[in-house]
Amino acid sequence: MNGPIQLFTALALISLPTVMFGGYSLLHLSQGDKLSDFKLRYFRAGHAHAGVLLVMTLAVLDIIARVGLDTGQQWAICLLLLVGVLAQSGGMFVHMAVGKPGAWSPGNTVTVGGAVLLAVALIWTAYAVIVS
Repeated sequence: MNGPIQLFTALALISLPTVMFGGYSLLHLSQGDKLSDFKLRYFRAGHAHAGVLLVMTLAVLDIIARVGLDTGQQWAICLLLLVGVLAQSGGMFVHMAVGKPGAWSPGNTVTVGGAVLLAVALIWTAYAVIVS
């Protein structure tokens, strides 16, 4: 395994226990009236997206390690994945903190931006698979 793939695989693996801790926190926050229904919904969404997207990242990292991309392309896809995962799931936490039910917030914008970055990374990876 080479530089960017090794680094970002380690980052994803180290990040997964933080998502696990988030699940533990969610169990405690969902008991009683610690969070409103709105905040609880977006905490769950942010937490779930973080876990799924980290696992997806590990799969994509394995793929890009195998398709023969140059190091610059690997760095670019790795960075798109990193920022995309943080933005997509993190935006939901931002919306939880500053958003209002039924209204657009900066958190929604961050989430959409993250989705766009992830889509670019996945399409780029798919193209690399097709042409390899």
